[in-house]
Amino acid sequence: MNDTRMLAYVETAAALLKLPLDAARTQRVALNLQRTAVMAALLEAAPLAAHDEPAEIYRPAAFPPNDDGREEL
Repeated sequence: MNDTRMLAYVETAAALLKLPLDAARTQRVALNLQRTAVMAALLEAAPLAAHDEPAEIYRPAAFPPNDDGREEL
């Protein structure tokens, strides 16, 4: 996406979400979104073979029970 289209996207999304963004902040958000898109494109371009697997999903262990039998938070 070019600068003009990204800026228009941010302005439209902010309006739909009723986010009050001034012009300077809108520019910064658009620039950050463009940088994020470049990083995503680099990741998508990484070659992966059929035997490549994603990392496992982190699942923390349950909290140990208290003396009264309830789990801690």
